[in-house]
Amino acid sequence: MVRWFRPALALAAAAAPLAAQSEAALKEHFEGQMVTPRLAMPGTEDGVDVYPGTARPLDYSRYADRIKDYGTAIRAGEPVTVTKIKVKSKHIEFQLGGGGYGTFGDETSTNVNTAEAPKTRREKNLEADLKRETDPAKKRAIKEELDDLKAERERENARNRSNVAEAEESRKQNVRQRRLEGGSRFNIRYPAGVPAEAMTPAAVTKALAQYLDFGPTQAALTPPSIPLQPAAAAPAPGNGLPRKGMLLPEVETMLGAPATVKERKEGTLRVQTREYPTPNGRITGEFVEGVLFRYTVTSQ
Repeated sequence: MVRWFRPALALAAAAAPLAAQSEAALKEHFEGQMVTPRLAMPGTEDGVDVYPGTARPLDYSRYADRIKDYGTAIRAGEPVTVTKIKVKSKHIEFQLGGGGYGTFGDETSTNVNTAEAPKTRREKNLEADLKRETDPAKKRAIKEELDDLKAERERENARNRSNVAEAEESRKQNVRQRRLEGGSRFNIRYPAGVPAEAMTPAAVTKALAQYLDFGPTQAALTPPSIPLQPAAAAPAPGNGLPRKGMLLPEVETMLGAPATVKERKEGTLRVQTREYPTPNGRITGEFVEGVLFRYTVTSQ
């Protein structure tokens, strides 16, 4: 029976050094590099999940929820430093500007504990006296004093609740500000485990290229699959279809100026609906904080 486990144990033993070596190579290549996100990054260590090679590499609904819940720590188009690369069993952490608030040691609770003011000894003694007293006048006097003591205790509880509410609001503001200053991250996820071929600078760059601008480094890491041809003239505005995740300036370079623009707020998010008349039909795009979230094409 032991013989059956030996190949698996040997494979696991070989995989650990490979992951460590790959992580070291990724750290050497990326950490300290300046990159520019193409989309707003949420202020949380949950970051943005990317699933390379799938039909839907980025779940924009979940992404929008995180932006709404935690705010924007890094704006689209804002250069930021790659601060840490970490290879886990099923994902690669690509941390930006600190990696996002909420990691171990970060204070995320906004609760402030308080206890109700206890009954004083005098109040307890009066309650006992009230039960024993038979004289109506004395009972009435005892009850009046008890009511006064109870009212004072309620006022103290009200003051405590007010102080707690102020302290909790102060904590919320502090956590909110720290989230905006704590950076963010991409989590490149592989549900079946991170394959060896994914743990290279070229593979990481390819996985994030749609969402992150690496600058001139990206061109060096992703050589073209066909021979280079002389640069063609830029297409006239209105040609082609956009893709989700494009920045507003990129869309308008492709489609030209919009015919109409409408804006609304969804929580803390600024959402714009822009309509573009094109040879392919009327394209209606929705932009969340300047990033194309979805679009439809209808006939003119």
